[in-house]
Amino acid sequence: MNDFQKIKSVIVEDESAAREALKNYLAKYCPQIQIIREAQNSREAIPLLHELQPQLVFLDVEMPFGNAFDVLEGCKDLHFETIFVTAFSEYSLKALNQSAAYYLLKPISIEELILAVNKVQQQLMKQELFNRNQIIVQNFREPKIEKQQVILPTLEGFEVVKMEEIVRLRGNGNFTDIHLADGSKKMVCRFLKHFDELLDFPFMRVHKSHIINLNYVKSYHKSLGGYVMLFDETEIEISVGYKEEFLRKFK
Repeated sequence: MNDFQKIKSVIVEDESAAREALKNYLAKYCPQIQIIREAQNSREAIPLLHELQPQLVFLDVEMPFGNAFDVLEGCKDLHFETIFVTAFSEYSLKALNQSAAYYLLKPISIEELILAVNKVQQQLMKQELFNRNQIIVQNFREPKIEKQQVILPTLEGFEVVKMEEIVRLRGNGNFTDIHLADGSKKMVCRFLKHFDELLDFPFMRVHKSHIINLNYVKSYHKSLGGYVMLFDETEIEISVGYKEEFLRKFK
């Protein structure tokens, strides 16, 4: 692969040892990547990214003088793919997972690095102008979960929906069927467990195959072991293991 075909990339990371390790990994295992410059913090990164307009940015989540989301907000007029690099933070991971972002946990796994780079390469080859970065920033700044957006990886590509539009989710083997308030259904390439970990209140798992949005519950019935009726007239069984928590939410 010659330089013309390589993915022009920038590393934004405040720790010099981490920058060197990432550069060495990329040189050895990801020859399709060309690191054109580096930045140590968001103050350096924003003007540098405007100047160079790279295709890919390896972006540390927590840095001095502002975090990764400040960098993306300062570059919202640019279009580039992002691979986030982060120490474990439950809040950051939820924001990134919700936005179907590519991210690496520190210390970086070589296997995960190769996988993330390959996914980015596929996106760039498709040449889809899909600005995931803007959605990541909007979600990070929006405190109300129902107003946040979730990016759904479908068989055709990606779809973006607001949390408040999701009525219920149903596990369907390796996929999840997501039912929306307008009556439509999206088949998403994720296990139901992925959404169980991702979605907070008002979403609640009530069955091994079902997560519901509690804002769409119309009534609860004790008969037949217990079930809820949603506003779209769907009846969903409440499993014994989830019943106590479900009833507690409505007290």
